[in-house]
Amino acid sequence: MKSIQENKLDNPVWNSLSEIHSAFAIDYNGTKFYNPDYCPFGGFINSESTLEASNQYSVATENFFIVGEKPETSNSLQIVKELICLQMIVYNKIELSITDKIVKLTEEHNEELVQLVNLVQPGYFKNKTATLGNYYGIFKENQLVAITGERMKMNDFTEVSAIITHPDHTGKGYAKQLIAHCVNNIFNENKTPYLHVVESNIGAIGLYEKLGFVTRRKMSFWNISKNQ
Repeated sequence: MKSIQENKLDNPVWNSLSEIHSAFAIDYNGTKFYNPDYCPFGGFINSESTLEASNQYSVATENFFIVGEKPETSNSLQIVKELICLQMIVYNKIELSITDKIVKLTEEHNEELVQLVNLVQPGYFKNKTATLGNYYGIFKENQLVAITGERMKMNDFTEVSAIITHPDHTGKGYAKQLIAHCVNNIFNENKTPYLHVVESNIGAIGLYEKLGFVTRRKMSFWNISKNQ
C-alpha cells in the first residue's frame, strides 16, 4: 500500500479545501471555509485569522462549524457548543456480503436525500452537499430508507459521511452494507477512508469498529452562530 501523509487528517477541512475540493473554498488568508451551499465547515492554519473570517462567513450563513483547535470569535458571534468527535480510519477493504440492492444516487434523488439526512441529523447537509462526492442509497418500496456518502476529499483521503438510516428501518443491516460499499469504492480510487462520529454515539462507534475502523484521534467541531 502506498505511503500516506496521515498528519493531513489533523486538519481535514483546510487540507480538503487546499486539495481536491479547492473549487469549493472561500479563502480568508489563513482560514478556509466551504462555500455554504455545499458544506458549513471551516478550518484554519492561522488562529488569528479565524476572528475576521468568522465574521465574514457569518454574513453568508448564520450557523456553521470550525473543525480543529478552538477558533477566535468576535462578540457578534457565539460558540454554541463543542462537538467532540472521534476521527476513525480504516486501512483495508471491508469483507461483507451485500444482500440489498445499493443504488448510486443522482441529482433526481437529491430532494429525498436532503430530507432523510435532515430528519435524522439536521444542520450539516445542504442542498449541494451531495455534489462533493458519491452518495449511495437503499430503497424499499420506492422510498429511500438508508444512505451513506462521501464529503471532505483530499488527495489521499476521502471522508465517509451521512451514514443515515430512516428511524423506521433501523436494525436491518443497511448501514453496514452501505459503509462497506462506500469504503471499498474509496479504496478502489487508491484513497484511504475515514469518518467522524460524535464520541457519545456508542452504537455507531461499535458498528464502525466491527467493520475495521480504528480511532485515530479526537476532533472538535465548534458550532458557531450569530448572537440573537
